[in-house]
This record gives sequence, structure tokens and C-alpha cells, in this order.
Amino acid sequence: MKITEIEIYKLNIALREPFVISIGKYESATNILIKIKTDENHVGFGECSPLVNLVGETQETEYEVAKKLSAVIKGKNPLAIEDRLADLEKAIPGNTTIKSAFDMALYDIASKEAGMPLYKFLGGSNSREILTDMTVSIDTPNKMSADALKFKEEGFPSIKLKLGGGYPEDVERVKAVRSVIGYDLPLRIDANQGWDTITAIKVLKALEKYDIDHCEEPVPKWNNKALKTVKDNSPIAIMADESVFDHKDAFRVVAMEACDYINIKLSKSGGINCALKIIAISEGAGLKTQVGCMLESRLGLTALTHLVAARNNIVHFDIDSSLMHSEDPVVGGIKYVGNGEWKLPETPGLGAEIPQDFLDKMEMTVI
Repeated sequence: MKITEIEIYKLNIALREPFVISIGKYESATNILIKIKTDENHVGFGECSPLVNLVGETQETEYEVAKKLSAVIKGKNPLAIEDRLADLEKAIPGNTTIKSAFDMALYDIASKEAGMPLYKFLGGSNSREILTDMTVSIDTPNKMSADALKFKEEGFPSIKLKLGGGYPEDVERVKAVRSVIGYDLPLRIDANQGWDTITAIKVLKALEKYDIDHCEEPVPKWNNKALKTVKDNSPIAIMADESVFDHKDAFRVVAMEACDYINIKLSKSGGINCALKIIAISEGAGLKTQVGCMLESRLGLTALTHLVAARNNIVHFDIDSSLMHSEDPVVGGIKYVGNGEWKLPETPGLGAEIPQDFLDKMEMTVI
């Protein structure tokens, strides 16, 4: 099998309302869709979502890099996934977000060729109950508590709060949320690197009484020593997110005993291939993992959910970005059945695609 053509699309989808974290505000999903065609009529779809404040990539940079990466693998065998990903890395180091879209499309093709849903191709089974949390953007205590109550009433089994403002503001945010939703739902928090070491410890100790599942990335991603200091002094479990892009980062934080969990995002980590390596390292160290998302459509989230079905080490699910979109162009893929639950399709590959009539409205190029 050979790659005959690659289509690159700027995939733009407006959000219902702005998504705000401690280091950025986003009003739309400005993603990239990769469509890889082959000489045996298999077509692979891949999507990535750059949050520039987190990954250092934008839709514009990814669009240009994707042209160069496409030229590198065109004419080659898409089933040799390790070789194709090595080709991409050799051509242009880094740029893990755009590479994740190519990775996803290659796995889509390989599992279609095998005649299996992706989860089965990866060795999994479609027997898990997959329940996502729902994320509340950082805002005033009143706004965050109102949003959290709405999500509780919509049936989500757990709530994730974006924090990172500091002390005592973040304590007031959590206090307000707990006052309206009570204590029957798990509550998770994410500072997105917003605190320094002293502030992180102070905030986390103050939040102990509010029954928090875990805290994601409390301090700047480069400071693994600070991450360990916070973990060693926190009454709340610490999850590494931005500090773990790839398996090398995972090995580093695990060796330092700097976290209790690792959060994996395909658009951050370069895709499924690297995610599997991070999971293996975490499992070997006795740590559990979470999957998270940027602002992917339901297509990207379908790949993420296949990964969940393939690896039992993933125990927390933050698969909510498409629920923030103002429209859903995806055909097939995971189905939202309410109360936070996603159901996987049994069709070969991802089982998801975006129709050409929707893509025709987007800027694109063909390699």
C-alpha cells in the first residue's frame, strides 16, 4: 500500500462560549484535519488542536508544517507506522501537535486495513463504561458555581474546574462551587501552571476540606523539581500534564517521583504511538493515567476514546471538548448518550469522518 495524496484542512468550529484557562482564552476551535489517501482506497482521517499557550503551535504554523511533512511520506507505505513517524521526526523535530494528526490518520488506515475498530487493533475491548467529566472555565466564583450546577443537572458524573489565579481567589472559586453542587460529585482542579511553588502548596492545603480528586499541573511545566516539592507537600493528588509531552518526559517525572498521575493528550503528545509509550511507563511505575483533550471535534475525541478502550491503565476521562462546540460536523464516531457517557462505534478504523461538503468550506491544500 502507498500514500497517494494528502489533503490538509483548516478546521474551524466556533465554541458555544469562550473557553478560558489561566494562560489563555479561546473563542473557537482552530484545528487541522489531515486526510491521507492510498492506492488501495483506504482513507485515513486525523485531527489536531493547537492551544498556542500550551504547545507553541498555531493553526497557521501547523498548516505550513503539514505541507512539508506530507511531502516526506507521500508515496510510502502508511502501514509502517513507526517508520512513517520516524520520517516525520527526522524531517522536522518537535511540532508534536501537527504530527498527532498524521499519527491518527495512519492508525485509522492500519485498523481499516485490518478490518477492525481501532480499539481492537490496539488490543482492547469495547466493554468499558466511559464517562467524561465536564470542564468549567476559570471565571468569577458566581459564574463558575452556576456553570458547575448546570453541568451537574445535565448529569455529568464529575466536574473539572480551571484554576490558576492564586490565593485566596482560587479557594473562593472552589468554595462557591461546592456550596451549590454539594459533595456527591467528584471535583477535579487544573491550574494550568498558574501557581508558583509556595502558592500551590498554600492553595492545595486550603482546598483539602473540599474533597478534590486531583490537581493538574500546579506549577510551570519546566520545573519538575517544584512539581515534586508540591506533590510531597500536597494533601491532594498531583497530576502531571504540560510537564509530560512525550515518553521521555514521562520517564523523567516518574523517576523523580514528582506526580501521582499523568495526563495524556493526543494533540500534546504527538498521537497514539507516543501515548502508548507514556501509558507503558506509567504502568511500570505503578501510576494511573488520565486522557484529556484540547479543543478537538468529535473525530479527534473518537481516537482518544478508542485509546481508553484499549488500555485499562487510563482511569480518568476528560473527553468533553466537542460538547463545547457550536456545531458538530462529524459523521459516525463516538456517540454521546447523556450523563457524561460516550459509546464507541464498531466500524473499522476510527469509524468517524467529516463530510466533504463541510470540508469544502474550509481553506485547504493538497500534496
